[in-house]
Amino acid sequence: MNAISKKINILVLSIIGILFLSACESWLDEPVRSQFGEENLLSTKQGLESVLADAYAKNCGGGLLRDIVKREEFTTDILWQTGGGENGTAVPLINFRWDPSNAMEALDWMPYWRIIRNCNIVMDNLPNVKDINTEKERAELHAEAQFMRIWAYYQLWDQFGPMPIRKTQSEPLELPKASTEDFATFMETELLETIKNLPTPGKEPDYGRVHSGGAKALLCLWYLNNRQWQKCADMAQDIISGKQFDLYPDYTDLFALENEQNCEFILVKTTLANSGTHNVLLPTALPWDFKVGIDGGLNGVVNEKWSNFASQYRMYDEFYYSFDAKDERKSRIVTKYQDSKGVIVDLLVDYKDATRGIKYPPDPAASGESHGNDFPIIRYAEILLARAEALNQLNGPNQESMDLINKIRKRAGVDELDLKDYPTKESMIEQILKERRWEFWYEGKRRRDLIRNGMFIECAHNRGIENADEHHLWFPIPQSAIDANSLLEQNKDY
Repeated sequence: MNAISKKINILVLSIIGILFLSACESWLDEPVRSQFGEENLLSTKQGLESVLADAYAKNCGGGLLRDIVKREEFTTDILWQTGGGENGTAVPLINFRWDPSNAMEALDWMPYWRIIRNCNIVMDNLPNVKDINTEKERAELHAEAQFMRIWAYYQLWDQFGPMPIRKTQSEPLELPKASTEDFATFMETELLETIKNLPTPGKEPDYGRVHSGGAKALLCLWYLNNRQWQKCADMAQDIISGKQFDLYPDYTDLFALENEQNCEFILVKTTLANSGTHNVLLPTALPWDFKVGIDGGLNGVVNEKWSNFASQYRMYDEFYYSFDAKDERKSRIVTKYQDSKGVIVDLLVDYKDATRGIKYPPDPAASGESHGNDFPIIRYAEILLARAEALNQLNGPNQESMDLINKIRKRAGVDELDLKDYPTKESMIEQILKERRWEFWYEGKRRRDLIRNGMFIECAHNRGIENADEHHLWFPIPQSAIDANSLLEQNKDY
């Protein structure tokens, strides 16, 4: 089965899940015409898989992909935004003026709680399903739902901090936030359990469904972002030693549609052109009236059917000029193009802070704004740099960390670095953060990298956001969620 067929299957199952999870009186009066009825939806393997497929679909909608990039990069020194209706919510995000009543599109609450709900439904009902042939099969489905639940919790934590922990549908609807310690224990314990029971990479039922390598990678990042350096270094080494992933040789083609299912993508959000699960990052970056590409990986490309948004995501000039001249990672940033009138537009000369990142090249099958490039949640490159950072934090500058950094640099076509030029832990961290900034732009990593290293507020001050302070390390919980749960406390100073 090819990748597109698999994506369609997931989409169809998602629709089934949505239909049967919707409850409305008029539907109850109609005879059930599907293979699923209320008596068997949650008592068959296929029925539970449809509920889980709905969780996957909620997790890979184009809007959520864009939101991850917005909140992680608009708040830092990579991206900003102009134009369109989105500008009203982007400006407060860029300027650190968010509050609980400000409904910013980049802050996602309900989609992830719906994923948690679906996964709890699957796990609650799995023991009663009779048409599962082996206990191994049952354990794998349980682990898959458990992982999707923990991924949703990770996304909520990344935005809002420790969350209420709801592990079954039978628990009270109103729960308080877990303590930092209890939430950390929950995340680690759950991920370790899923690793034991998930299929090994390549053995998952369909491309895009999680495997044990993806769970290890998420646990590695959980350790990294919670400064558990030894555990992070050990988990990264476990992934490296497994030899199931590698750096894709050509960075410039890594994100192209034809290179999906490559050796570097460990955990991925699948998308499908012209569907509800498409990738909308190209339309945010395609320049005004773009007709013919000159650089940025669009050399000679003629635009006949792709549209862009009025909302434009623009890169800071400082970021563009920070790259080495030979760095191939810069080659996917558009600086020049020809518009429909035949005029050459130079974004570095004619405008300020206006270059565009075309990390996800146009999908030939796409029309309008709806492209099908898969979005990497975690790449092997991030595991290499996670181990490099953890080892430096543990031991100070060391040759292994430098070798891992140089693997990334070699693929990017830039000169290798020498350990003697980085005599302190701080100088090595500074270089690792530079490499991560150059490597992971438009993948939604920068905000968390800066928070982890105590530089997030300083970075905001450096770009003129004087009102940024420590309470901005977490976003405010939406006021609607506070109103709905009397036990849920707002984050400090909101």
